[in-house]
Amino acid sequence: MRLGTFEWMKSVNRSIIINKIRINAPISRAQIAKETKITPPTVSSNVKELIALGIVEETDFGTSSGGRKPKMLMLTNNKYFVVGVDAGSQNIQASLSNLNGEILYRSHYSLEGVNTNELFIEALTTSIDTISSFLKPNQDILGIGIAMHGVVNPIEGEAIFAPNLGLTNISIKERLSEHFQVPIHVENDARAMAMGEVWFDKTNAPQSLVTLNIGRGVGAGIIVDGKLFYGKDYLAGEIGHMTIDMNGDICDCGNRGCLQTLTSGKTIVSKAKARIPSIHFERFNDQITGDTVFQLACSGNEEAIKIFHEIGHAIGIGLINLIHLFNPERIVLGGRVMDASQYLLPIVKQIIQEKGLTGKAKNSHVEISRWGHDATLKGAIAIVLSHVFNDVAEDELTYE
Repeated sequence: MRLGTFEWMKSVNRSIIINKIRINAPISRAQIAKETKITPPTVSSNVKELIALGIVEETDFGTSSGGRKPKMLMLTNNKYFVVGVDAGSQNIQASLSNLNGEILYRSHYSLEGVNTNELFIEALTTSIDTISSFLKPNQDILGIGIAMHGVVNPIEGEAIFAPNLGLTNISIKERLSEHFQVPIHVENDARAMAMGEVWFDKTNAPQSLVTLNIGRGVGAGIIVDGKLFYGKDYLAGEIGHMTIDMNGDICDCGNRGCLQTLTSGKTIVSKAKARIPSIHFERFNDQITGDTVFQLACSGNEEAIKIFHEIGHAIGIGLINLIHLFNPERIVLGGRVMDASQYLLPIVKQIIQEKGLTGKAKNSHVEISRWGHDATLKGAIAIVLSHVFNDVAEDELTYE
């Protein structure tokens, strides 16, 4: 147990209490005291502070067990907000959410022509300014979370390498802090996605989990003992650059046969161009994209279906390696490629069944992210909320 002053213990209690409210709202003071083993007076004093801060509010009366009906507590949803940003390879999506992580407003910004660090920072700033304009005068932002593809140093808030943009060493946190006077958190998109899956699972949050974000690239977020796993140089999770075929195609990273060359949206398009006559794409205005190939598959095109089965096979091979390496409780798949999950997931599970070392490995739990295309955005929001809720301090907030 960490030693400290009375003020530190108050902060710990406050964190426990607010997280109890977050997960179990509406909940009474008595329930909080009973389930957390914190004394009723301590619960009451901390709740009073949280109400004064505008984080918690009282709602409809609960059910009485014989005495006066208790007042129920829940998070306030009209004072403090979070900005979440999904900084992809082609566009930036920004969102404004409440303390429950519900997305209220969105904005989009194209990254076409953004080919320097300066232009990228300008695009981020504009996106955040746009989404912040939805706030009312008495409302405040608690923090900004940015989920960024590529290699990210979350301590420095720096994008070390953003391969899909061709940019390196982007000082995101430092530059944005010049413009926004709130905490800024920068994280790899797949790791953010993993945090979102855990943070917003209020009933059965796993202690070990792997998420795969499969789109233009492929990245993994790894949760070990309930915490994000980074590795020494923040490279952990770069599963897209795991070598699967020593003699395979050259990847964007320069190596051959990376998993990314076998599973990405770019691969789907490449296979379709080589194997499906262009006449099949006339109804899509000759647009050959992952989505149009998926639509062909849904209309019964056997070659399109076969392509997705091949993609599923490669994903399964990548996952069986992860299963044997990390043995996670749960694997969650997301990203645009997983829009075709009806064709991919059965093959993925088949490969795991065939190649798992043990019976339990063969039956590893694999699912599609419940958040769909919002998985990375929800992760960016979760990164901020995890800092706010796990270290609620009065000097970080303002009274009415």
